[in-house]
Amino acid sequence: MPRFLIALLATTMIGLTGCTSTSYDFGQTTSLKKMRYGDRDPQDFGSNHPGKHEVHGIDLSKWNGTDIDWAALKKAGVSFVFIKGTEGKDRIDSAFRTHWRNAAAAGIPHAAYHFYYFCSTPEEQADWFIANVPREANMLPPVLDMEWNHASPTCKLRPDPETVRDVMRRFMNRVEAHDGRKPIIYTSVDFHRDNLVGAFNDYHFWLRSVAAHPSAIYPGRRWTFWQYTSTGLIPGVKGELDINVFSGSAKHWNSWVAAANR
Repeated sequence: MPRFLIALLATTMIGLTGCTSTSYDFGQTTSLKKMRYGDRDPQDFGSNHPGKHEVHGIDLSKWNGTDIDWAALKKAGVSFVFIKGTEGKDRIDSAFRTHWRNAAAAGIPHAAYHFYYFCSTPEEQADWFIANVPREANMLPPVLDMEWNHASPTCKLRPDPETVRDVMRRFMNRVEAHDGRKPIIYTSVDFHRDNLVGAFNDYHFWLRSVAAHPSAIYPGRRWTFWQYTSTGLIPGVKGELDINVFSGSAKHWNSWVAAANR
């Protein structure tokens, strides 16, 4: 059993196995009166809005540029950042190394994500990710980004659900053998509906849900991270960006990060 899994199982209410792994009860978070950050296209999430969560973070890629004021981000309360690292078997995000270096210098917990490409093998893609993403302290578990890529000019494949789950398992097993931690799974509503309902319950999920609370769109799926907007506004970043929340309290977050780095 990897050391990270052992540590995480030992942390109160934090685990990477079974139904206790991927969410906290909403009532365990501190209720905030309003949303923390601005939004160019704000949505009405009702009573279960993201502002109720204490721990917020962002995700970045080359589309956000590299002219980012990391001190301002940290001052604004950004607690984590997911950074696009690799795609397929031979592509690296052009801003990855800059974002990675600056997140580390700012002391913000961070992780890289890999955008999966169905026209190369999971082994090739895992090896590419491993070759390009450093292992270091103050880092969250790696992320596997699983979406249908309708706009791809080179790969239009849409495998059946059994094949999808098989390649995911092979990729994640290879990365976990290298990193010592189970990857987080990022996914979108349509991809989850087509392939992941009831699957991978022993993994943390990061869910995209920009118009409603995840419980309304991913019934039965426990989650750890919620990407609630792609039009957010935070001091330190020019233009719109993705904003996310962690499902637990600040206390849970501190324990989660500490366990991830043991």
